[in-house]
Amino acid sequence: MAYDRYVAICNPLRYTIMSKKLCLQMVGGTWVTGFLNSLLHTVMTFTLPYCKSNRVNQYYCDIPPVLALSCASTYAAEMVVFIVGVIFGVRAFLVTLVSYIHIISTILQIRSSEGKRKAFSTCASHLTVVCLFYGTTLFTYLRPSSSHHSDQDRLVSMLYGVITPMLNPLIYSLRNKEVKGALMRVIIPKRH
Repeated sequence: MAYDRYVAICNPLRYTIMSKKLCLQMVGGTWVTGFLNSLLHTVMTFTLPYCKSNRVNQYYCDIPPVLALSCASTYAAEMVVFIVGVIFGVRAFLVTLVSYIHIISTILQIRSSEGKRKAFSTCASHLTVVCLFYGTTLFTYLRPSSSHHSDQDRLVSMLYGVITPMLNPLIYSLRNKEVKGALMRVIIPKRH
């Protein structure tokens, strides 16, 4: 999405470079990376011995709470989670950050305030979702495992795993005039 916004705002006349082939390559690369990442963590998690309770202190079965149930050292698995998280997370974050640096510098060069408003409006929904996602992801995965057992972790995991995906359709659809109109009619009903 960040690259799509970058091309749409910074190179609008070259938007044809966002071909179906490029989109499929980007989606395929994301899916393959996600699958290999999940496979790595699954293998690392299932090679550990478990002799404690089988109750995960979380709303869903995630890596850090499952590792906490192991009766052996989880250092290697925790380091893999951390290193892979840094590699994939930082790479994705940097692509998004660099895209938005270019986008913002391009928007600031637009002369008309209406043009700036439209350009910022194009990015606002994506930027909102990105901030919610990265904020909760960093809090969830880039901490020592000893701090992964609080009620606060469960709340943040709800933001990361449930609330953010649930808000995506709402955030992205608020750019649609019909959706805005329907929402306004619900919030501010007409008086007869």
